[in-house]
Order: sequence, then structure tokens, then C-alpha cells
Amino acid sequence: MKDFNGVLRNWYLKSRRELPWRETTDPYRIWLSEIMLQQTRVEQGLPYWVLFTDTFPTVSDLAKAPEEQIMRMWQGLGYYSRARNLHTAAKQIASDFNHQFPSNYKDIRSLKGIGDYTAAAIASFAFKLPHAVVDGNVYRFLSRLYGIETPIDSTKGKKDFADLAEKLLDKKEPGLHNQAIMEFGAMQCKPANPDCIACPFAFDCVALKNKQVNVLPVKSKKTKVRDRHFHFIILHDGSKTVVQKRVSKDIWQGLYQFPLIESPAKKEPEPSEVVSFASEIAGIADILLIKKSQQIKHLLSHQTLHCHFWWMSAPKLNQKKAASSYEIISINHLDNIGMPQLIVKYLSENDFIG
Repeated sequence: MKDFNGVLRNWYLKSRRELPWRETTDPYRIWLSEIMLQQTRVEQGLPYWVLFTDTFPTVSDLAKAPEEQIMRMWQGLGYYSRARNLHTAAKQIASDFNHQFPSNYKDIRSLKGIGDYTAAAIASFAFKLPHAVVDGNVYRFLSRLYGIETPIDSTKGKKDFADLAEKLLDKKEPGLHNQAIMEFGAMQCKPANPDCIACPFAFDCVALKNKQVNVLPVKSKKTKVRDRHFHFIILHDGSKTVVQKRVSKDIWQGLYQFPLIESPAKKEPEPSEVVSFASEIAGIADILLIKKSQQIKHLLSHQTLHCHFWWMSAPKLNQKKAASSYEIISINHLDNIGMPQLIVKYLSENDFIG
């Protein structure tokens, strides 16, 4: 293939999106963008990047921030383990690297939440180190261009694509090259209906020649989607309500939710069971069930949540009476704690009743 890097670079310089993290070599800001854009569209991630860089101008500021504030600011972006890892890594940088973002691949790779791809991206963008990136966009572009049918989620596939990406890397301008190859996959060699006629690599593309564009890349494993049935209890006395912080290694770890009953599929709890549970956690006998919401379906990457909200009123809630893992807070304070977007959206559409 003639002048792969020249063709790729020319396309990039003409077609790239103007994004703020491309206008800096600050590894902290580049790192934030890379973490935020994992499993997230640029349009969705950009406002969060601006918010975080305005609120925490340096990695030291991020390291010193309370976790609750970070989780609250991350609310709506999803994949909340990214936020927890971000905070942990910022503390690592503060303690292990004297508040200075590490400047070599090995040390960058040692930070919490940073894998091979992210380390290569930061190393090349911020420090011009010759490490090739391989993300979903690169897998797709290279598999189509070279007609590679090895599954990208196999051990052999990961090694083969990493080797090919290293071979193609422009060692003189690794940052520009990496930006270009990822942008090409995102904007030109798109997952569905790519504009192959306008592609500068069309003449050399094996997938186009063999009519495999819609087949490549190949994945060997199909993600199983799990159904879960959640029953949230909105228990309040008109001014206060009951919440609980999710601490287990599950979805929404570190966020707050209303008391929850998770039921087996197709076996909803009886109203008497829900009232009894609410009475137990609040330490109050006089609990009144007001209403139960219609089922709300909430889609996550590997799970489908089927949710109901049970509204209940109680006499004056008191922290001393409540079960130990639950907190009594002001209803007005709900806006100041991190909660799953599912709950935030529901509350935005429903006023407290009782």
C-alpha cells in the first residue's frame, strides 16, 4: 500500500473535528478526555470534560476532591467505575509522582483504570512517544482495509492487530498518526453504512473488494444481556427521605439510591412485603403506601432493568431509628448527591407526594 501514513495524515488534516483536548499537550486534560470517551460519544462527553477541567484545573485539584462530588459531577455519563478509577489514579499521581503526571508509558500504564490503549494515547499525544493505539475504531478500520477475519476479542486477534498498528505507526509523528487513525475509524470507516465511495483507501480495501464491509470486524463472543427487576421505595415524611449508598461491586457503585428490593424475574413483591421492608429500614410502624409507578425499562450495556417506584409516607423520619446502612436526608439535598440517571430522570418528572 503506497504511502499509508501520507494518505491518512492528509485526510485527517482536512476532515478532523476541532476538539479542545486536541489543542493541548497537557497529559491531565488528555487523560480526562480519554477516560470520558470510553464507551461514550464525543457529543455527550464534551460538556463533562469542560465541567471537570473548569472545576479541577489540575490533577492535584482532582485528587483532593471528595468522591461524592466527583460522582455527582459524573452523573449521567454512565460506567461509573471510570469516575472512581479517575479519582484513585489522581491520588496515585499526587502520592507516587509528586503531583506530576508521569511522562513514560510504563508509569502511565501503572495508573488505576489505564490500559494499553489509554496509556499509548496519552504517551503519544502528550509526550510524542512512539506507542500505537488500538481502539474499536482502529480495529474496524484495519480489519476492513486488510480483510482480517481473526476475531478482535481473541488473544491472537489482539496481538495481530497490535503488531500491525505498531508496524504502521509513524514514529516521527506518533501523536498525529494515532489521532488520525482513530478519527478515520470514527468518522470515515464507521460501523454502519460507511461512505466507501469517498474513502481515500477504497482502492486498497480488501473488505470493499470482497463485499465484507458489513461483516468485518469479527467478534467471537456475543454479550449476554441480563434482565433484573428493581423495586425502589421512595419513603418520606414531606421534608426528609431515605437513601442508601451502593457499595458493592455492581452497577452504580458509589452512587446513592432509594431503598431497593430486587426481585426474581416475574415475581413481584406483595405490597405488604414492601411496606414491611420500609417499616423495618425506617424503624417506624406507621407506613402508608401511596402508589406504585408503572414499570420503567432502563437499558445498560449488559443489563436491562425493569423498575418500579413505590411511594410511601411515614411520620417524622429519624436517623436514630433507621437501619444502619440507610441515611435520612432532606428532600432538597437530593440534588447534591450522586444518583443513577434512571432515578434522576424519574424524579425530574415526578414531584414528591404524600
